[in-house]
Parts: sequence; structure tokens; C-alpha cells
Amino acid sequence: MSNFPFDLKKICNMFSLNGTFTEYDKINNGHVNSTFTLTFEEDGEIVKYVLQMINTEAFKNPEGLMNNIVAVTNHIRKKNEELNIPWADRGTLTFLPCKDGKYFYIDEKNNCWRVYRFIDDVFTYNVIDDEQVFLNAGIAFGDFQNLLSDFDGSTLYETIEKFHNTASRVENLKNAILENRAGRLDSVKDEIEFALSHEEEAHVLVDLIDEGKLPLRVTHNDTKLNNILFDKDSNKGICIIDLDTVMPGLSLYDFGDSIRFGANTASEDEKDLSKVSLSLSLYEAYVKGYLSSAKDALTDLEKELLPMGAKMMTYECGIRFLTDYLNGDIYFHTDYPEHNLDRCHTQFELVKDIERKWTEMQEITKKYSL
Repeated sequence: MSNFPFDLKKICNMFSLNGTFTEYDKINNGHVNSTFTLTFEEDGEIVKYVLQMINTEAFKNPEGLMNNIVAVTNHIRKKNEELNIPWADRGTLTFLPCKDGKYFYIDEKNNCWRVYRFIDDVFTYNVIDDEQVFLNAGIAFGDFQNLLSDFDGSTLYETIEKFHNTASRVENLKNAILENRAGRLDSVKDEIEFALSHEEEAHVLVDLIDEGKLPLRVTHNDTKLNNILFDKDSNKGICIIDLDTVMPGLSLYDFGDSIRFGANTASEDEKDLSKVSLSLSLYEAYVKGYLSSAKDALTDLEKELLPMGAKMMTYECGIRFLTDYLNGDIYFHTDYPEHNLDRCHTQFELVKDIERKWTEMQEITKKYSL
């Protein structure tokens, strides 16, 4: 433990990690939290845990954050056990409490820690190399929604306020236009015109929430492919991870964000916009998988609005990139001065292609909604 960059012995004692410590590894694929795997030997058995230092700059209320996560994972575990799912013990993350009963520990340097059990015999994807992968991803996130369909999402702490409130994102853009902090306003007139021309649609989903026509649900809010653990034997997505942004929201947010990144034929910062389009075959694969496992957990209106979810999450993401570009790139990490602008262009181009393929998307959605 002496080579560990923090007081590992004290952290392990706080979480009652028993056995003899043998080694640790740093996991480097996270963008927000510092993550380590810890290996112990206990009674001749190897036991692994995942130790994470929560980024309290990004998540300022660790208690609310962990209360959300523990409530959601406990609910999923109970449902999997009731359904006799073969991988029930691996179907969700299992967090360990500290001696004081809380699920996080703050050390002398104000670092915030949590621990959960390591899940063996799984893998993740970082890219979609065929339609079956995206179909399986759709099944996994549809199942996540189904298992939590009877969980009252309004009881959860809002980790990031108005995170997917598209109308609020438009207001943020308008403020950025007025302030013009980075002096870039004159170079993005066309982008602003496109963004504001869709302002009316930005209110559609939030208005339906206010009218009580769309239910608040538990949403993941970061439905990237590598946030699914796939079983090595069956290739099924068995566990959803990276739950820091679990909070109240719309099922359409999670669905739409999956389509935004997964069905786009180009990278998020592709400069050649001729390469940017919505793959209808990938869209169909995800819809088929998602609705097959979400089943009757979704209302008819939610199913009908799935294409709108895809369009709004893409539009909203483009607005966020444009806003950050106007503000001087203070939120998203960038590799060059026009990076956020290139990202904005791909999102807006994808919105345009979604509009061109709107009828086909509706037909596909209806096909699997019946």
C-alpha cells in the first residue's frame, strides 16, 4: 500500500475491506473521477474492488449523489432477484457503506471516496462495429428503463440542474450571444440563425412535462456505449455503470442521446460535413432493441416521440458546443481553437439529416412500438 498515492490503508479500513491487500491498478478511461482497482486475498480467494475518488468540483453534493446511486442500484438488484435473472449479482453495481453508514468517505485532504465490488467476466465497447452491438446496447438501456419504471424519479436529487432542459440551453445561448465574451460572435452568424430557428421546438418536451403528459423517470443522462458492461459469454449488456448523472428526467433524453452519438456516421468533431448523417439501419437496430426490453414501461406518447428525443438531444448538444465557443471554451475540453465550433457543426448537420429522414424514423419507431 505504500506506493499508493493516497492513504489507502485508512480508506480500506473506513470501508471495512478485509483480507490482505496485494495490488492496485489505475483505470485511465474516466474523464471526471479518478478510479483504481484494488485486489485483496481473503481465505485463499481473490477479491477485487473498485475505488473511486469523486470529483467534487463536478459533483458538489456527494451525499445527494450517492443517495441517488444507492437507491437506484438497490432497486435494480431487487428487481433482478425477483425476476431470477441469472446474472442478478452482477446486474448492477454494489456499493459498500463506510462504518458511519454513509456510502462515501472524505479524507483529511477533503478527497471524497467510494467503493464498489468489481464485476468479473465483462467487457465494454468503445465503438459500434456492427448493428448487433448497437441493438444489444438498446436492449441494455431499455432494460434499465424497464427495471426502474416503478421507481419514483421525482425522489432523486437533481445532480446537474436543468441538464437536459433544452429551452434553458437556448436561453444560455442567448446570454452568450449578448455577452460575446470571446469576441467570436461575428464568425458564427449562420450557426446562431440555425439554432434560433429551432427555438420553438426546444420547448416541446419541457412543455409536455409541465402539462403532465410525459412522466418524469429515472434517467442515466450519459448513455454512451462504454457505460454498459457486456457479459463475456453471452455478449448481453448486463450492467449499466457510470451512474453519477442518474436523476429525474425523460426516457427520451437517454434514448435521444444514444442515437445522437451512436447512429451518427461521423465522429463528433468531423470537419467534412458530407460524412455526417443519421444511419437509419443503426437507428432501427437501437429502436428494435430498446423497445423490446423497455416493453410496456413506456407510454404510447413516449414511444411516438422517440424521434423527437433524438432530434432534441442532438440540437441541444450543438447549442451547448456553440455556447461554449462563444464563451471562450470554458466548459468542454478542446484541442484547438475551433474545436467546439466543429463539434457544433456536426450536431447541427445531424439535426438537418434527421429532419430529412423524419418520416422514415417515424415509420421505424411505429413498426417496433406495436
